[in-house]
Amino acid sequence: MGSLLRNARYRNLFIAQVVALLGTGVATVALGLLAYDLAGPRASAVLGAALAVKMAAYVLVAPLVGAVADRVPRRRLMAGADLVRAAVVLTLPWVTQVWQVFVLIAVLQAASATFTPVFQSVLPDLLPDEGDYARALSASQVAMSAEAVLSPLLAAAALLVLAPSALFGWTSAGFLASAALVAATAVPAVRRTAHGGFGARLAVGMRLFRATPQLRALLALNLVVATAGAISLVTTVNVVRDLLGGDDGDVGLLLAVTGAGAGAAALCAPRLARRAGDRVVMLAGAGIAVAGTLAALGVAAAPSWPAATVAWALIGFGPGWIGVTTGRVLRRCCAPAQRPALFAAQFSLSHACWLLTYPLTGWLAAGAGFGAAWTTLAVLAAAATLVAARAWPALGGDHVRHRHGPDTPDGHLSGPGLRPAARGWTHAHAVVVDREHPHGPVPV
Repeated sequence: MGSLLRNARYRNLFIAQVVALLGTGVATVALGLLAYDLAGPRASAVLGAALAVKMAAYVLVAPLVGAVADRVPRRRLMAGADLVRAAVVLTLPWVTQVWQVFVLIAVLQAASATFTPVFQSVLPDLLPDEGDYARALSASQVAMSAEAVLSPLLAAAALLVLAPSALFGWTSAGFLASAALVAATAVPAVRRTAHGGFGARLAVGMRLFRATPQLRALLALNLVVATAGAISLVTTVNVVRDLLGGDDGDVGLLLAVTGAGAGAAALCAPRLARRAGDRVVMLAGAGIAVAGTLAALGVAAAPSWPAATVAWALIGFGPGWIGVTTGRVLRRCCAPAQRPALFAAQFSLSHACWLLTYPLTGWLAAGAGFGAAWTTLAVLAAAATLVAARAWPALGGDHVRHRHGPDTPDGHLSGPGLRPAARGWTHAHAVVVDREHPHGPVPV
């Protein structure tokens, strides 16, 4: 990590990411407290709807950002997102209606859906060395895991000594500091792609997912992450209070176990990926996530703190392996000009999985109990793991057989595996995005 921080541009953006993550976490806690003040007994319903608004913003906004990220300087996009978040936080003291909470959450999370995928697409350009990039991914995963644990604690500690209005001011100042760091950093420009109009650019990330075996497998692995993570994020409060007889402080401790598991995974995954390969690490992470869901079933059958600790640690560790390795896979499946679109597509598709598992887990747990909810999630996670293993061949997974029309330049239609087709020629090679494959090779 020390060598990475000597890179001034990476250091500035990493600090900006950490500050923005903490700010978003504290602002989300503040919005939750505000919802409780406004809704009282209905606060849980309001927060559940707010969470759905957050996921919807992630799913809808990220592809739009990917479509314009090669037209608008990425530094401007990230700094602008920070300024929007700062403005949202400053308006919180004047909120008096529940619908205003929903609007502010939508705007806040839309800004986050702009900052995060653009930041992720910048990293490969700042850190061309594979080892440095892997360490940067690990550091980002650790930062996101730490934010999930630290933001509620920081908000609670701050509210002991600060009035809520002062908390809002300091959070806004954090976003402004993040914007200043981004604005002061030279971010490499992205070469404009030749994908035509806005609609074509909007679809390029999705087309790459369709064309590439690893990315189709990644889509299934996103569902594994969302099924395991939903157990922790949706049901931990009820598990601690209803099954384990704990209090609010114990809720934070069990959530911290999940964060610690994800952080530990982030520290060891890059080295293991270099030795065993991305496919092995990600499928192993999926297997650990499935084991975590099965261990949660054991907690439902025989509640105990040791069993819950093991289950929640596995739920953090398995998805952590997948999350850290995802950036390496995305980097290898596109050309530099397509990175913003592909990272934005991954951001959107992964959160679409969360948008499915969040309400599914909540409805099943409330209506049928933990056992039925976690059994359903375990089946989903296991099925998605099998789909990912089949979609991502152990050998040759980066080769895609695809068709070219008869007007394709002769120089490209060469090499082994060339076959005549009804409307041209087919052949197979590693995934590329270039003049002959502007959207990636679309499979036959």
